[in-house]
Amino acid sequence: MVTLEHVARAAGVSRATVSRAVTGSGPVSADALRRVRAAAEALGYVADPIARALARGTGTRLVVAMTGTSDAVLDCAYTGRVLSTAARLLAPEGLGVALRRLPLHAPAAELDALARDRTVGGVVLVNTTAEELAAVPRELRGRVVSIGVGSAVVPSVDVDAAAAAAASVAHLVRSGRRRIAMVTGPEWLPCTRRPVAAFRAAVAAAGLPVRTVPGGFDAAAGAAGAEEVLARWPDTDAVLGSCDDVALGVLAVLRRHGRQVPGDVAVTGFDDAPLAEVTDLTTATHPVERITDAAVRAVLTGAPADGTLFFPSELVLRRSA
Repeated sequence: MVTLEHVARAAGVSRATVSRAVTGSGPVSADALRRVRAAAEALGYVADPIARALARGTGTRLVVAMTGTSDAVLDCAYTGRVLSTAARLLAPEGLGVALRRLPLHAPAAELDALARDRTVGGVVLVNTTAEELAAVPRELRGRVVSIGVGSAVVPSVDVDAAAAAAASVAHLVRSGRRRIAMVTGPEWLPCTRRPVAAFRAAVAAAGLPVRTVPGGFDAAAGAAGAEEVLARWPDTDAVLGSCDDVALGVLAVLRRHGRQVPGDVAVTGFDDAPLAEVTDLTTATHPVERITDAAVRAVLTGAPADGTLFFPSELVLRRSA
């Protein structure tokens, strides 16, 4: 792919000069403009519409704003996948990506700061809460997209986790499981409510007892949830984890209690992370890269407000269920 760097070398000017010439975002001399146009035509350069949209906006970087209860959210594998996808999408044009944590409570000050920052061209909210959506300042509208839940002024993209939960339950029921429990995601996170609601509806429709315990997105939450499940319902024959890390925590507890998987208890997760294949975990896919790509493009091209796009998830059957 021909980039600004290639055009700059051919024209004998800086990359910044090429960027200004291509996007019209700053002054360029007549001679430099002539050379840039000639080099671009000779090389077959076509300005990336995403990069052009960002360069013509208020800044030259995209901010990925992750909501979390601590800075640990910045270190998880999911965050890394979002950030690297955004970086790969914008790097050919020399545009930057920044990562910031939004506090779980009182996010208005952070969002206002992003709106005032002239280097910020757009924002992708991740793990979005209703409080954040309500606090999005008018200055950010039209250049902010949420991965999770949206509002009348903030469009959203996400995986169809509800369909994934329903598919997992259907598979467990077909395989003969009748006492299925779920270790849910964090209760403060609105997007986790969709798969929980789907789980409840699916087991109820099958005429089975509805069993859920609160959890999170790490192995420790899975382990704690599994201990609660076994204490409350020792006859449980299947456990659905909110993500693969949670499912791995469930597996560890079942082993400590001498339960055979899948003989005594079947276990399923969600994400299809690399460890899922290594541990033979039945899980559902989470197309993080496709979701992030769609979110970034929506930010930079001005996606219509009040829109929601769901990406499908596929069930991956392995030995655990």
